[in-house]
Amino acid sequence: MSIQWFPGHMNKARNEIREVMPQMDVIIEVLDARIPYSSENPMVAKLRKDKPVIKILNKADLADPEMTQAWMAYLEQERGVKTLALADDKVGHIHKIVELCHKLVPSKVGPGKQIKAMIMGIPNVGKSTLINTLAGRVVAKTGNEPAVTKAQQRIKLDDGIMLYDTPGMLWPKLENEHYGYRLAATGAIRDTVVVYEDVGSYVSEYLLATYPELLKSRYKLDELPETDWEFMEMAGKQRGCVRSGNQVDFTKFGTILINELRSGTLGRITLETPEMKEREEAELAILRERAEAEKEAKAQEKGKKRSKRRR
Repeated sequence: MSIQWFPGHMNKARNEIREVMPQMDVIIEVLDARIPYSSENPMVAKLRKDKPVIKILNKADLADPEMTQAWMAYLEQERGVKTLALADDKVGHIHKIVELCHKLVPSKVGPGKQIKAMIMGIPNVGKSTLINTLAGRVVAKTGNEPAVTKAQQRIKLDDGIMLYDTPGMLWPKLENEHYGYRLAATGAIRDTVVVYEDVGSYVSEYLLATYPELLKSRYKLDELPETDWEFMEMAGKQRGCVRSGNQVDFTKFGTILINELRSGTLGRITLETPEMKEREEAELAILRERAEAEKEAKAQEKGKKRSKRRR
């Protein structure tokens, strides 16, 4: 299944960000702690270049705590990157974000000076809620769906920081098919373009291999089958997702599974690891090389045909 979702306002936001980026001192990138790789917009790295960045692993209360620590250690291997994990209770950690801004841009700390910080992130990652917490008042519209913020705004914070808010952005083409599934599973893509049966199958396969005990406990199963569809059928019957003819309604159960993943009812789950990122990046590099080679071969073939016509 290929999931692509890039509304017009996201393209506009990208162009506006490109214009103001040179003025920024530090970038605050909000990630989903359950999918730090898939929620890390590659456009952000291209736009910020070598500017320091604070990567916030948000919704950490829904993620596997051990994996969150592993991701923080992995991300901080990159020069100029600091990380911070945040859960529902963000107020107690706000000072840490301010401290990190000061630490990364010490030349802009002091009377009469101001740090310009741009906050970025994919849709529905909790960026607006974080902004309101930083500001100590409601300055950004929030909602449990993607694409709530559609325009930039500036928010003056205490401690000499001017925060530049931006709309949540995905990127035009999701090269890695895993991105789409994980983004859909965590709610970063509008449900109207999500096929719950397919996303439920993808999540089931991963959870069977990684968090089997959570599945047993939640769906009251003594033993688990080997495949994702067998699990969905078994758990679907357990949940009463049955149509006429005793056929399991996979869409209905897929919806239940995804909603329970999003809410944390299933347990604290992380859908990817640093090792998975390394492997998938290597696979993507090979695919890009092949695509480039095919493009070059077609160009050469086209050139030969033109040459023959000239003769």
